Amino acid sequence: MIEENRPHPHLRVERDGEVVTVSLSNPERRNAQTPSLWLALADVAERLDAATRVVVLRADGPSFSAGLDLAVLTPEGVQGEVSMLEQAARGAQEMADVIAPFQRAFSAWADVDAIVIAAVQGHAIGAGFQLALAADLRVVADDVQLAMRETSLGLVPDLGGTGPLVHLVGYSKALELCATGRAVGAAEAVASGLASVAVPHDELKATTDDLVAAILAAPAPAVRELKPLLRQAQLSPRDEQLRHEREAQGRLMHALVTRAGG
Repeated sequence: MIEENRPHPHLRVERDGEVVTVSLSNPERRNAQTPSLWLALADVAERLDAATRVVVLRADGPSFSAGLDLAVLTPEGVQGEVSMLEQAARGAQEMADVIAPFQRAFSAWADVDAIVIAAVQGHAIGAGFQLALAADLRVVADDVQLAMRETSLGLVPDLGGTGPLVHLVGYSKALELCATGRAVGAAEAVASGLASVAVPHDELKATTDDLVAAILAAPAPAVRELKPLLRQAQLSPRDEQLRHEREAQGRLMHALVTRAGG
């Protein structure tokens, strides 16, 4: 039985057993994002229960997300949303403090135990690209267009995307993509490591479902240990990573022997 709720008018969350699907749901605006949506996304991630093994981040309509709703950067703003221009006028640190909770909509997915998969089609621009980068794995449709366009607005990516982007493609490539704002298509996304696989648009859901099933087929304790172990490997010194490996293995081996002997 699929359980559904809407923590935000433009966000749908569905649970099907051990899988939670989080859908951006404003296709008329190409799933443009607002600060209130970010707060809702952060809340979903931070309230995720331990029974969840896989999260799928996806979007309704032809585009994953066109990025920030640029109306929030106008003097009129968007009704019900924080005024970005007013906050920026108060000072640089004041603006930085406003951004901090919005970043959790993106950074929180690295902290959850579940494996997070982004299923990305069409445009994933700016905040849309950064949301895809917040996932552990990315499956893209053959019509995908990934781009960081913040620099064209006189800004920089500020929603957690710079770290994973540099890790996946390297400093020089990341700099080129952000400075130029050019779009990365499906083939380049796979070749550069931004995506695990690219498939025809009409196969995106089926391919994502297959990946979810493959993850669920692996023993849950091992996968739960694997995610932080590999994330730590990006930054940990060798000896520290060796310690992480043996401690994780110790926990798993102890649990296996205890269950077998019980």
